[in-house]
Amino acid sequence: MESNSAVNGFAKRVGYSPDEIKTFKEGGHRVRHVERLSAASQSCSIQVEIVGSENCNSRHTIGQRLVLDADGNFISALCPKRVCVYLVSQLNLPVALINERLSEGLDPQDFHFARQISCQDVGVECMGYGKVVAKVEVVRRSPATLLRQSRGASSKNG
Repeated sequence: MESNSAVNGFAKRVGYSPDEIKTFKEGGHRVRHVERLSAASQSCSIQVEIVGSENCNSRHTIGQRLVLDADGNFISALCPKRVCVYLVSQLNLPVALINERLSEGLDPQDFHFARQISCQDVGVECMGYGKVVAKVEVVRRSPATLLRQSRGASSKNG
């Protein structure tokens, strides 16, 4: 097993007690998961790009992007100010699949299900209100790329 520095950093960030750290380290899968996601977070982000939008109350538009870190946390500087809960709720499956693939050392792009998600609204033609479809993928990036993206995010995603 690799050094536990990633695990210790995680434990400190979430506020584990010494007993909780000990219990956490007993589960080899959890240690592996934290260590590999920590490594992946240096070069990977999860990108959700709107590929279809009709009558969206949150005003999501085609081409708009939401960016998450490898752990599945939104990077608010790289997301629109308004985000629809009915769209975001559909990210649990693809983000979990990506996390699992990263923690097992597999290609995070090569998952089968939920490469695209749709908000829960069915659209006005089906007695709903609107509809949004988004593509979910892992993007490789450098720290310089992330900094450049964050500087342009507020003008593009407002």
